[in-house]
Amino acid sequence: MSGPAASTALPASLQEIQEEFLALETRDRLLLLLDYANDLPELPARYGEHPERLERVTECQAPVFVAAEAPEGVVHVYAQAPAEAPTTRGFASVLVHGLGGLALEEALAVPDDFPNTLGLDAAVSPLRLRGMSGLLGRIKRQLRAA
Repeated sequence: MSGPAASTALPASLQEIQEEFLALETRDRLLLLLDYANDLPELPARYGEHPERLERVTECQAPVFVAAEAPEGVVHVYAQAPAEAPTTRGFASVLVHGLGGLALEEALAVPDDFPNTLGLDAAVSPLRLRGMSGLLGRIKRQLRAA
């Protein structure tokens, strides 16, 4: 965790996820990330049937695709990541669950370093953490554009 300021700036949904990770030993944090990977929601038909509407997150090693929207100011995030890339899929799921349902302003105010506050730096490579940061950045860019 980056300090008390990082946790107070987070919306409740992301703060709960952060606390869930930080309550565990390092090796168990990776298992929790894998649980999130198994809980990535399926894409709605409008994206599943039209994958070209999703944006590739090139910062991720695995092929991850994302779409973020905020109809009426409420954030919805959709992501697709292969089962063979459980770490990346877990990161996508954390963001789908943590950002979904937030007000647009709350989601845009999430600190860019949020992925670094989950205590995963000893469990996954810096390259993978940069991928999650890239995923968050793309989501926020799409929300700003919407």
